[in-house]
Amino acid sequence: MARRNGIGARAAPPERGVGGPVTNQLLVDSSATGGALSSMRVSLGKGANGARPHHHGKSAEMFYVLDGTAQLLSGEQVVTAERGDLVVVPPGTQHAFAAAPGEIADMLVVITPGVERFEYFRHLEPSATAKCRRRASSKSRNCTTPASGPARSGTSHADSGAEGW
Repeated sequence: MARRNGIGARAAPPERGVGGPVTNQLLVDSSATGGALSSMRVSLGKGANGARPHHHGKSAEMFYVLDGTAQLLSGEQVVTAERGDLVVVPPGTQHAFAAAPGEIADMLVVITPGVERFEYFRHLEPSATAKCRRRASSKSRNCTTPASGPARSGTSHADSGAEGW
């Protein structure tokens, strides 16, 4: 991807994983943007949970709904976002996300300033880790792995303070 006066971070088309209710398509990591941002596309099957409640101390996280309907927990507020909606979670705010019950959700997620996410997602799934290492050895910056963990199953993140999300 050639760019003038900018950063071209995609060396190859992003790989899209198949199977399971959640797919993370890692687009660009912080190291590829000089720390400016990191981005991924998250596809959630009908009613699928995305991330458990968590926060980013210094980064804001933006969710742009490409298709479907998502529910996002931001602090104490649950926001329902539909296709074309944009939700921004400020730094330090506990948040989580999921597809609305009975709905799918496809979202572009941008974290700024960026945080390194590729290794985190690579470690979620052992078979995905091996696949990502093979791709990394071919100098690709893109890797897709399934996410793990419920966002609304009655469990909570240790630091979330958001019981039952």
